[in-house]
Amino acid sequence: MTAVSEPKIAPLEDAVERDLYDVTIIGGGPVGLFGAFYAGMRQMRTKIIDSLPELGGQLMALYPEKYVYDMPGFPKVLARDLALNMIEQGLRFNPTVCLSEMALKMEHAPDGTIVITTQKATHHTRTLIIATGAGAFSPKKLDAPGVAEFEGRGVFYFVRNKAQFAGKRILIVGGGDSALDWAMNLEPIAESITLIHRRDKFRCHEESLDWLMNRSQVTTYLWHELGRVEGNGCVERAVIFDNRTKEEKLLEVDAILLNIGFSADLGPIKEWGVRLEGNSIPVNRLMQAEDRNGNIMQGVYAAGDISTYEGKIKLIATGVGEICTAVCHAKTQIDPTAKLFPGHSSNLSL
Repeated sequence: MTAVSEPKIAPLEDAVERDLYDVTIIGGGPVGLFGAFYAGMRQMRTKIIDSLPELGGQLMALYPEKYVYDMPGFPKVLARDLALNMIEQGLRFNPTVCLSEMALKMEHAPDGTIVITTQKATHHTRTLIIATGAGAFSPKKLDAPGVAEFEGRGVFYFVRNKAQFAGKRILIVGGGDSALDWAMNLEPIAESITLIHRRDKFRCHEESLDWLMNRSQVTTYLWHELGRVEGNGCVERAVIFDNRTKEEKLLEVDAILLNIGFSADLGPIKEWGVRLEGNSIPVNRLMQAEDRNGNIMQGVYAAGDISTYEGKIKLIATGVGEICTAVCHAKTQIDPTAKLFPGHSSNLSL
């Protein structure tokens, strides 16, 4: 059984001197933003810290032009538009927002409060919710002749503005959700799309694969890889090859989109003393994190993709529910007289 220490509440005068917040959320993506909204609804003094220069997390940084289909209330919505709505909601109660700040160090003060150190400042908080998703993402790079040379000049790992692909002959490399999602998104505006995958098994939603194989105009080559990229100042051709026979094909293309995966890194969180399972933080039913000895870390919670428990499903919809649980338990920690459940928002006067 994990040990739980009695919570210590910092004196009010000390809290004012140190600019002490009720809750600090590490992560300004959709889960963190909804947590800020819910904490504001519970009248908690709230701060968001994010290493990115803008709020919205992966929705804004990685795929703003992709559609999200599995967010309740939206049959489909552009990731950018979903992020903008969640930013508006998250800022409703005026939380303090600290952008371009990497949370480097986390430790407990003698009075039980939490001190977070970034490269810019020291932050004090009664409770902490880690909602950083899977961590910092970087695309897996393809080491083929010409790829690095033409990166940004026809070779892309991200799509920030899909209009730049209008009327283009596009080659998409990959067999996961991102590759098929972009094939689906770009098909209406592209002159043509060719997709290559290095094997015959895909890691994507069944509906996307059915669309690719049975309903799309995408030319698909299985067991094929990108051999090299050619051009004069910008991409003009791609040589692909069958990885079984080594037979090559020359394709005339204007743009190459590489969707071969991302590498995630938790960064300094790995040094915070939080118990980890791979790149995830195991939590209990209250969304509390543990230290490496299996003891509850007082006041430290995790929610969203970074948290894990038996049966976990990684969706935005799951994460926003988790962070509501974390916020409500953080509220009762700092104010034991508060109700755990504040009631439905439709019954509140906001």
